[in-house]
Amino acid sequence: MSKIPRILAFSGSARRESLNRKFLAVAVEAVRAAGGEVTLIDLNDYDLPLFHGDLEDEHGLPENAAKLIELILAHDALLVASPEYNAMITPLLKNTIDWCTRGDGNPFTGKVAAVISASPGAFGGVRSLKEAQHLLHHLGCQVLPGQTVLPGASEAFDDAGKLKSDRTLKSVQTLARTLVETTGKLS
Repeated sequence: MSKIPRILAFSGSARRESLNRKFLAVAVEAVRAAGGEVTLIDLNDYDLPLFHGDLEDEHGLPENAAKLIELILAHDALLVASPEYNAMITPLLKNTIDWCTRGDGNPFTGKVAAVISASPGAFGGVRSLKEAQHLLHHLGCQVLPGQTVLPGASEAFDDAGKLKSDRTLKSVQTLARTLVETTGKLS
């Protein structure tokens, strides 16, 4: 790889103690270990109003949406943790993506994207993961296939925030290597 892939990572959860934020931290560490350069952001730092066409017409693109678009454009790939609310992606994640497509172009086109999900339930957030993958693919991302999910997430971490399951950790590490390698080849 001649260029180190730059990867923007964020979670679709605003909660400080979010299981998806914890899972994302593990994935970010794995991406860095695989040779990727990661910028981890907190969507709480980019507060956006609920998307509304009239609001956009009256006030234009919010400053935080413009900042997020710049961040997306400055990176080769995305690593997204997609929590599951009622079998769907979170309103925060959908609203963020919606605003980011309202600039002068679609910043997602041509990006590589990997999606992970954690849930206290038995499915591990697989339904929101699939929804997020579908949305990012629709927006022009090269979405990595597979299901890197964490069922029973409320019991999955030790006191240091590390995954207790070696099997899950290996799944995250495989996704991280694939993200870095794919991004390196396509950049």
